[in-house]
Amino acid sequence: MSKTIYQISEYGSFITGRQIEGYTTLPPTIFERLENFILSSKNVSSTHTFHKFFGTSSDTNALELMGISFRKEIGKIITAKNYIGVITFDDGTAIEILPKIVSNTQKSNQKIKKFVTDMIKSLTNISYKSLQVTDVDIEKMPILDIFIRMFIVEAFCLAKHGLRSNYETIAENRSYFKGKILFPEQQKYNISHKERVFTESDEFTPNCPENRLIKSTLMLLYKQTRSLKNKNDIKTLLAAFGNVPFSTDYTSDFSKIGLDYNSKNNVNFKNKSHSSDYSTLLLWCHLFLSGKSFSSFSGSGIAFSLMFPMETLFERYVAVQFKKFLPAEDFSISIQDATHYLFTQPSKKFILRPDIVITRKHDNAIFICDTKWKLLSSKKVNWGISQADMYQMYAYQKKYNAKNITMLYPMTEKVNQKIEHEKEIKFTSDDGVIVRVRFIDLFDIKKSLMGLIDL
Repeated sequence: MSKTIYQISEYGSFITGRQIEGYTTLPPTIFERLENFILSSKNVSSTHTFHKFFGTSSDTNALELMGISFRKEIGKIITAKNYIGVITFDDGTAIEILPKIVSNTQKSNQKIKKFVTDMIKSLTNISYKSLQVTDVDIEKMPILDIFIRMFIVEAFCLAKHGLRSNYETIAENRSYFKGKILFPEQQKYNISHKERVFTESDEFTPNCPENRLIKSTLMLLYKQTRSLKNKNDIKTLLAAFGNVPFSTDYTSDFSKIGLDYNSKNNVNFKNKSHSSDYSTLLLWCHLFLSGKSFSSFSGSGIAFSLMFPMETLFERYVAVQFKKFLPAEDFSISIQDATHYLFTQPSKKFILRPDIVITRKHDNAIFICDTKWKLLSSKKVNWGISQADMYQMYAYQKKYNAKNITMLYPMTEKVNQKIEHEKEIKFTSDDGVIVRVRFIDLFDIKKSLMGLIDL
């Protein structure tokens, strides 16, 4: 079985049949399978589960994850868009797509992989210590194995605290009396077997939808992981779920716990008693089992797919970092705030949704930060900042009466070299609206965010 990993960055491209600088070459069979995957799943949402983690919605299909084009001198080209993650094939081949931040070298890619881990880790409250791997290991691990490691950590926490058990009504033809007799069944099955009794009883059992889904996810990940440590730990966890059957119907089991497997809406568990151990794990289950659904496409050869939209990931990562260093007693933080509309008469129309709204409690001063996952360049007009984005910022300032409006972009090596000669980038209108542009060093994000808010 092939274990090759092909790695590109956002907006990187695959070709086949020849080696050309600036492109990554795939074997013809893998290229064809990837192309079939994109075309076959054009009407299927592949990222909506990710949005459930963060209270957003998405209707993204594979054609939005990757594009297919043709150039006469090259042939077919498959180009990644602004999604990161992994696609694995049934022969073990994997494609990793990493964020486009710095130059595309092996050292940089290892650094970026650790950054991706930092983002997901911070959003799931998992520490490196609990991952039981070093920074060096993280940089060398396939990205899917890193995600699997996070799931394993959560599953061990659950097993340590104990599996949920529920009462389940079980009807059984027994050699002893338990519960109540089911007379129709007794007459049907035991008329000539006086030594047996057909009864119904309530049994306290771990056979509940939550545990079935977790066990099914563990088995899926056992088949997907390349890590011996992951495999051994999953074996241990499967033993802890020994009395739990596998889920035979993901959609039904997710529905029973209040999570629609096929829905694009936000997660809302019916069972409000879900502990944090279960809630996080079940969302991971939804991510992994949704990724598995791509294998159903005839002839695609896809075993698993897990993709994350960088725009949303960047926004939520920045918000989490703000929450870490801004004291909760002094500041409140709203993500995708929906307080104001552009127009209010004759009714509220055109809602405004700034990414991050920070309110200083003692004087109600408002600071708005809008994250943009886009690489700016000093060579472009206005650094490549969208005019539509500026219209948005202007509307935010007017409607929120914000003290500070800041657009946050990722720092790159080229931007870093240019910005050393400029104190800041800001745009000022004649009616007093000021929009600042700041670049976030993703490898030292706290330093970048400090000073944006007046403490």
